[in-house]
Amino acid sequence: MDKLKLQLNDGEALLIVSSENRRYLTDFESSDGYLLITKNHSVFFTDSRYIEAAGNTVKGCDEIALLTSFSVQLPEYVEKLGIKTLFTEAERLSVAEFAKIQKALPCDCLAENADEMINALRRTKNEGEKQKILAAQAIAEKAFDHILGFIKEGVTEREIALTLDFFMLRNGAECVSFETIAVSGKNSSMPHGVPSDKKIEKGDFITMDYGAVVDGYHSDMTRTVAVGEVSSKQAQIYETVLSAQKKSLEILKAGVSCRDADAAARDIIKNAGCGEFFGHGTGHGVGIEIHEEPRVSPKSESILQIGDVVTVEPGIYLPGEFGVRIEDMAFITENGSENLTKSPKNLIIL
Repeated sequence: MDKLKLQLNDGEALLIVSSENRRYLTDFESSDGYLLITKNHSVFFTDSRYIEAAGNTVKGCDEIALLTSFSVQLPEYVEKLGIKTLFTEAERLSVAEFAKIQKALPCDCLAENADEMINALRRTKNEGEKQKILAAQAIAEKAFDHILGFIKEGVTEREIALTLDFFMLRNGAECVSFETIAVSGKNSSMPHGVPSDKKIEKGDFITMDYGAVVDGYHSDMTRTVAVGEVSSKQAQIYETVLSAQKKSLEILKAGVSCRDADAAARDIIKNAGCGEFFGHGTGHGVGIEIHEEPRVSPKSESILQIGDVVTVEPGIYLPGEFGVRIEDMAFITENGSENLTKSPKNLIIL
């Protein structure tokens, strides 16, 4: 919060509406509320459902106010705090929400670039944030160990996904990072395939992409395993993806462009003749949300910074045959990176 205040001039303010940014700045999760920040004052507004909990939990705010009428209270505080320019989250607001805020204001003072300030702040993770991500990842890794003993011929993709979810929730996750992906055989050629009632068969690859959330921070990992046996083609594709992933991880450090980090993996896959079967970016930032800045992709203009947490997840997807993806998370340092993912990624045949 203080870092945002330092970026504001007299007469400027931030209005934070999104639940993700409210939680990031206050450590308080709620489905409703507003956070108003000026250079010298901050106010957290929330309704009667959350006001007591907010008083016990919200951090960094000078004032906690009961939200009774947004359209009345916002202009009152704009006048009271001498606000002339009000920055808000254009990237996170619907047109209707933006119009609601604009209509409530007594003057034409609404601006749209709060996102840039907050995204830059959220991008760099401190040691405390890193430890929360590691705690979430530790749960996901225990789930991976558990699922290796569960997968066998005859179980379904849906059962695998549900087992992963239940294990994480039972072992400390406040929720799962996103809808767990568990796809097998021909279905594994779909990068974001939906778990179905398809039963696991001998010779299948099973790709599992999932994560846990601890104290609001996400983890994200992908592993591809096989059942019974693999063909020489499957083994070759797997090793190509693994080589690409390791190469990208090797070059990660502060000052490296995200485009180059992507190319390190993509070039290996292209040289193996599979470039057309790797369509998504190599990675993305992870934190309070599962997808944050920076983006590790061919189109990215970002440069890696100390404190970035990014995924490295190249893949090859052969339509109608199978797919392979391997994903770790890395914490960027001055001289390299720290891999936050400890689960084995050699080809496992169950």
